[in-house]
Amino acid sequence: MAKNQDMVSDIIIIGGGMIGLTLACGLAGQEGLEITVVDALSPDAATDSGFDGRSSAIAYASYRMLDAIGVWQYMADEAEPIREIRVSDGDSKLFLHFDHAAVGDEPLGFMVENRHIRKGLFRRLEECGTVKLIAPDRLESMDRTPYAATAKLASGLSLRAPLLIGADGRGSFVRRLAGIRTSQWRYDQTGIVATVSHTLPHHDIAHERFLPPGPFAILPLSENRSSLVWTADADLAPHIMALSDRAFLGEVQRRMGNFLGDVALAGPRFSHPLGLHFAEHYVGQRLALIGDAAHGIHPIAGQGLNMGFRDCAALIEILADAARLGLDIGDKTCLERYEKWRRTDNLLLAAVTDGLNRLFSNDLTPVRVARDIGLAAVHRLPPLKKFFIQHARGTVGRLPKLLTGRPV
Repeated sequence: MAKNQDMVSDIIIIGGGMIGLTLACGLAGQEGLEITVVDALSPDAATDSGFDGRSSAIAYASYRMLDAIGVWQYMADEAEPIREIRVSDGDSKLFLHFDHAAVGDEPLGFMVENRHIRKGLFRRLEECGTVKLIAPDRLESMDRTPYAATAKLASGLSLRAPLLIGADGRGSFVRRLAGIRTSQWRYDQTGIVATVSHTLPHHDIAHERFLPPGPFAILPLSENRSSLVWTADADLAPHIMALSDRAFLGEVQRRMGNFLGDVALAGPRFSHPLGLHFAEHYVGQRLALIGDAAHGIHPIAGQGLNMGFRDCAALIEILADAARLGLDIGDKTCLERYEKWRRTDNLLLAAVTDGLNRLFSNDLTPVRVARDIGLAAVHRLPPLKKFFIQHARGTVGRLPKLLTGRPV
């Protein structure tokens, strides 16, 4: 396409990661909406296992949305169900056990490698005739008037639409250009991520072990593998990353124990600084933020991606309703419905995960004793356990239609 040529669509999405692509797939075909997605990475680069070695927990409600918008069929073979979650506090004999059977036959959720999620989204996108992907390219500037948003790209393209959506992650350029402030802080922690294979089966059980530096999660993947999310002190993390593979596995095995047998690395190691950020506003004139562009939380409960999926489900429903009624999808009233629906829920979850991290990353004896008593109490109260299980599945609260598996 020639430089400086204007393109007009109904919605511009800046950011073609898992959240931006999910939004595009969900909006495709809604009352003829035409969507343009811009991302800095090509599809091949974005699905390379060397680009992102992380895996994600997909809550049951999020699975229902991905299935409803036609994406799940392309990642189902790579998904491993989570049927149980076992939570323990260090070497304490007390623990908390969540079993999917307490609420039905369906799993609590699924574990899927991020690259397979992206591949599934790209395959679904290829079927959507109303979505155009521009990649690799990046946003250089934007302009918003009461009537439209315009995005100028590094390639020289100029895009115009009634609505521009920032899905460009934690360091969102869209958010900064819009002048939306964030509340944020860094934890003195680093998340170390690795995939291991093991000689014994995991039986679809996720383990969350709380250690003084932070949680150590062992999450089931396909083919007798598990994803490790090791929260380490920020100043110690570089030394852990510098260990030889043999020494690293020795430290892993010491924290895991032998319940999975012998372990071996099944991919590269990655590390990510941990922090919390929360946008002061999710919407502005002709603009909305979703996913990490709007919020980011501690990975202690594995809910970060699911928060973004819930943003997508709510925004898709609101925009589809507006389009069906012939309303302006970028109107302030329409966008404020989205902010009101999602910001309070996200703020509550951010506060809960922050509090859990501070509570469990603490080795003071009185606090440890209180934690253990709390875990044992929840374990022995079936109604309370069921409530927490429903939260883990993402099936609590006022849910958008897609999170219940219904079309919008």
